[in-house]
Amino acid sequence: MKKFLGITLGGLHSKILAVLLIFLLAIVGFNTTVSIYKTSTLSKIVDESGKEQREAIEKVSGETMHKTIENSLKQINALRADKLDDEFTEIENNILLLRNMAKYYFENADKLEPVSVPLPDPNNVDDLEVHLLYEEGVDYSRSEYVGIAGHLVDAMTAMVQTNDTIGSCYIGLADGTHIGVANGGADKYDENGKQKPYPVRHRPWYVGAVEKGDIFFTGVERDAFNGSLSVTCAAPVIVNGKTVAVVGSDIVFDDIDEFVTEANSNAEFIFVVNNNGQIVAVPENNGIFKIEDSETAEDLRTSDNKQLADFITRALTEQTGLETVTLNDKEYYLSSAPMKTVGWAVVSVVDKEMTQMSTDQLLTEIKRINTDSADKFRDGMSKLSMMSVVIIVLIIIVGSISALIVANRIVKPITAMTDNLTGKDGNGTFEMKDLYRTGDEIQVLAESFDKLSKDTVKYIENITEITKEKERIGTELSLATQIQVGMLPHIFPPFPHRHEIDIYAVMEPAREVGGDFYDFFLVDEDHLGLVMADVSGKGVPAALFMMISKALLKSNAMLGQSPAEVLMKVNNLICANNQAEMFVTVWLGIFEISTGKLTAANAGHEYPALKRADGSFELYKDKHGFVIGGMEDVRYKEYTIDMKKGDKLFLYTDGVPEATDSQEQMFGTDRMLEALNIDNKADPEQLLKNVRNAVNGFVKEAEQFDDLTMMCLEYKGSEPLESKQEK
Repeated sequence: MKKFLGITLGGLHSKILAVLLIFLLAIVGFNTTVSIYKTSTLSKIVDESGKEQREAIEKVSGETMHKTIENSLKQINALRADKLDDEFTEIENNILLLRNMAKYYFENADKLEPVSVPLPDPNNVDDLEVHLLYEEGVDYSRSEYVGIAGHLVDAMTAMVQTNDTIGSCYIGLADGTHIGVANGGADKYDENGKQKPYPVRHRPWYVGAVEKGDIFFTGVERDAFNGSLSVTCAAPVIVNGKTVAVVGSDIVFDDIDEFVTEANSNAEFIFVVNNNGQIVAVPENNGIFKIEDSETAEDLRTSDNKQLADFITRALTEQTGLETVTLNDKEYYLSSAPMKTVGWAVVSVVDKEMTQMSTDQLLTEIKRINTDSADKFRDGMSKLSMMSVVIIVLIIIVGSISALIVANRIVKPITAMTDNLTGKDGNGTFEMKDLYRTGDEIQVLAESFDKLSKDTVKYIENITEITKEKERIGTELSLATQIQVGMLPHIFPPFPHRHEIDIYAVMEPAREVGGDFYDFFLVDEDHLGLVMADVSGKGVPAALFMMISKALLKSNAMLGQSPAEVLMKVNNLICANNQAEMFVTVWLGIFEISTGKLTAANAGHEYPALKRADGSFELYKDKHGFVIGGMEDVRYKEYTIDMKKGDKLFLYTDGVPEATDSQEQMFGTDRMLEALNIDNKADPEQLLKNVRNAVNGFVKEAEQFDDLTMMCLEYKGSEPLESKQEK
């Protein structure tokens, strides 16, 4: 045996060394084999994990997007349908009220003086006017209906002026005549200056209303004179079983177009379909649908597109979810909500391809990240292989312990990452750990996986935020219309030639418009009508209800009826079709100027305040009847007050005593009487200013929530007959 470097060749040392070398080589070979297997497994897991991530994101994102769009469109469509339906409901209520007024006038035709209605003004192009039309061969001058129907002119004018959705209002009469309130009269004449005939009884709105016998909405129709498109709401006037007329109003098509245009975007548009399956409103250049008049428009319920036909059939009766319909070889999402009043439906159309853009972008980014990670992983493993050769040499030189440490350092992090990625550690998501911070390619790989995991979470959070934003899509509909104060008497003194009386009134509307109103008018040379009223509710409905109530009260009072009779008849007229369930409190008085006798009746209104010439203002607690519009056939009680020279009568609405300060305390009638009696000998105008100043001083900076309406009458005594004759 020979020794070399202290090692006996062929001896135990060499055998031990050989065993050690074989053991070390076996360990290195084993660890190398395990590393290769783990690397291959990890690479496969990365590929499969990336594929599963893409599939999961595509599925979850698609389902989330579909659910979000469906819920959002259902809510928005319901709001859109309710908004548009409210406008049609208001128009329908207007027409029903106009029909009842017409019926009343025709039933009482023998008690009314005929009203003259002018022919169209050939020089009027755009201004609102009242005009008379007639069919060819009809002699309008012999019409027994025109003079009676002319009593509706004020109400029809009020409807057109107070509702932007109404383009014109009219009544077609059974004898071939027609009274309308519309813009322009020039287009009613031909080039020779001759008035064009108008086929009243052959127009779709007249024929449809007569055939149905009730409220009727037309499809899209062209105007007989200018060819513009509109939808008409009409109702027949039936007296003693005979149709004597049809009242109607044209719905301004521009407003409906604006409604559908507001919701138009690159990814979505809406259209409105009527109960005949015909489109009545859709944005221009939508590329799919177009508007035609009712004679040529297609009934979509019978469309060759079976998907579309089935959808429209159901859309007119129920709210639908999100359904896929192919239009012009392209898939769209459709959702709808019905309009209960007219039986129409609002349909939303969303480009399906546009809704998938966020998911496609996310998947593209995930694929890029996975590709980059895989490249980094392969690069790292290539470097790791070279390092393994060096480690093997070092292991052989340094010894089995170093070999085991290095092998363990290489294999353990890879095993941990594999378990982390496959979910064996119970977490399910990759997280960076100190174990992976080896300072070599393994750490680079771990950092790549960590970045991939965080980016995935971030993109999921982003798409969640996107879906939340889309859920906030909504439209608030608000309608704020001021009732023109100018419709109330506002020129003072109103009767400068009548020195027996002095009268002054004021109405200051609140921020939210209400329905207070006052009125005074001469019934004849010796009788003065006085009205103070307060309509329930606010906004345009209250304003319209106010004007109708004012017109009915005045028109009945002008017939010479007593206050109780006027209140009873007006109450029955309003109750006949008060679907909105609105009401009005009214104090109505007829003052006999020559004697100072005041006959009055109270329908649920505030107590008047009375001042005798030698006394102070005090509440006159009269008997209240039920409010107007509450129930039919209510009988009202009258009372009389004998006013003497120097007596004053103060009328007001609840806006005065119920004026509230910042502490929620009311002004009250006691403070009101104190304000009146500060200078109770002042003229009516100054008395009202005193009350207004007292209210302002009480409420201070608090906001006014109700109308403040007041009127004061001072009786200066009857003039001698000789004085009147001299004048």
